[in-house]
Amino acid sequence: MSEQLHRLLSIMARLRDPEHGCEWDRAQDFATIAPYTIEEAYEVADAIARADFQELREELGDLLLQVVFHSRMAEEAGLFDFEDVARSIASKMEARHPHIFGDGASGEEDRETRWEAIKARERAAKGASSAMDGIALALPALLRAEKLQKRAARDGFDWPDPDGPAAKLSEEAMELATASCDDTRLEEAGDLLFAAVNLVRAYGIAPEDALHAANRKFERRYRAMEALAGRQGRSFAGLSLEQQERLWLDVKSSESDKTP
Repeated sequence: MSEQLHRLLSIMARLRDPEHGCEWDRAQDFATIAPYTIEEAYEVADAIARADFQELREELGDLLLQVVFHSRMAEEAGLFDFEDVARSIASKMEARHPHIFGDGASGEEDRETRWEAIKARERAAKGASSAMDGIALALPALLRAEKLQKRAARDGFDWPDPDGPAAKLSEEAMELATASCDDTRLEEAGDLLFAAVNLVRAYGIAPEDALHAANRKFERRYRAMEALAGRQGRSFAGLSLEQQERLWLDVKSSESDKTP
């Protein structure tokens, strides 16, 4: 084990010491730490998206701390320790790459099929009985919807072309519009979003990537509208909706003019 990793493990052990540790760290459990783990993973992704590699180093450290924290709590409970975690993932990666670490075939054309077959065997070994088993409940809803649909598609339960999900999307939009109570509207809104994921996926586009791109575009345009209003000596928030719409069209037109 490296010197710095041993140092980090020792720090966590000291922080969790029942007598001399940190009061906050001692009070935590798996459930209270889980939100921080998710947050740190997103911050790693954010640093990568911004190509800020100094920040990436820091965020990877924060994420590693989460692994160490959970491992320490598990060790205290007699469940497993950090060595077990490292051994488990090392064994899994070797098993998932038999063409690298074993004598399996290495045909690139079979990579995805081979990968899914290996993961299916792993799920079966854990007692999975459904194609839906093993899809984490804590995933972002959009990403989880895509994974659920992809699992169903492997069993042949999928639209053959985009026409099916497109029609379903229109149907769900109508059902949402005619929903008569809050509970029904909530259900129909979910069906509408689920259908949208299906349609986007039918075009070979990752829904999460598409929505990230849309978010970035909207934020960029909104900031541009605020800046444009400011240059005109006006507050964007104080404008009427009609005036704001004009700025929106101005910003879109400006972007179109810059497109080669």
